[in-house]
Amino acid sequence: MIAARSLSLIRFVAITAAAVLSIAASPPPIGPLPDRVTFPSADGQTTLVGYVFRPEGPHAARSPAVVMMHGRAGPYSSLADGRYDASTLSRRHQKWGHLWAQQGYLAILVDGFGPRGFPQGFAHQGYGQRPESVNEVTMRPFDAYGALAYLRTRNDVAADRIALQGWSNGASATLATMSAATPALKSPSPTSGFRGALAFYPGCGLKGKFKAGLMPYAPVRVFVGTADEEISPQECSDLVDGSRTQHADITLKIYPDATHDFDDPGASRQDIPANVAATRDATAAAIDFFASILKH
Repeated sequence: MIAARSLSLIRFVAITAAAVLSIAASPPPIGPLPDRVTFPSADGQTTLVGYVFRPEGPHAARSPAVVMMHGRAGPYSSLADGRYDASTLSRRHQKWGHLWAQQGYLAILVDGFGPRGFPQGFAHQGYGQRPESVNEVTMRPFDAYGALAYLRTRNDVAADRIALQGWSNGASATLATMSAATPALKSPSPTSGFRGALAFYPGCGLKGKFKAGLMPYAPVRVFVGTADEEISPQECSDLVDGSRTQHADITLKIYPDATHDFDDPGASRQDIPANVAATRDATAAAIDFFASILKH
């Protein structure tokens, strides 16, 4: 009897441990997996990693393209457990990569943190202690333009139809990248640079570099929620208002009660009705916006 009880206890512990490991494991990736590539940042010092989502379904021989810039947590799932590759990309980045592929675009997610020794990204706290090498205003734009230059070497990309998208810290980098005064590209224009950009819940303080407003050289669309826990919607409103007084082509959509990461497909975000509504509206707006600048 004692032996039987011991055996049952062992089985119970094993099953429980397996269940815990299953819950903690990174969810299976969304197929098909993107291709891993490397290319130089425009900083002239860093070799970046990129994940290329090829167009899915019928598409032109040379497709429009989208450069995607991750946020402070990096491109990988928080459950990656030391494995940083195409199979452990976060669900949000996978979702958007495949969305653009389904629209007939080639999309590349740029890992700007891993090559610099920070594949796991950074916590929200300790913002001021992040190294200058990942500064979203002064450094990460060089990564965006490195990706742009790489895409223009590919024979499957329409070199003059490339757009930019970023989330959170990567959205701040997107705003800085699109500035007509960016040091990362000489005399930027929709022809020499990006055709336009999407910025999802950026920190709009931008280290005080654009207090007088941001003058993008191509159209920019910004999306934030009023319940954002990490960035200030008011700062974004002030930035966009200041920019628009100078006739900048930049707009802001504010979603009531939506949080930071409102488009993250995980249950913790999509269990919030305001996030579901914001995701639906912003996704449709993003598709329409890129179609207007990349397909015509």
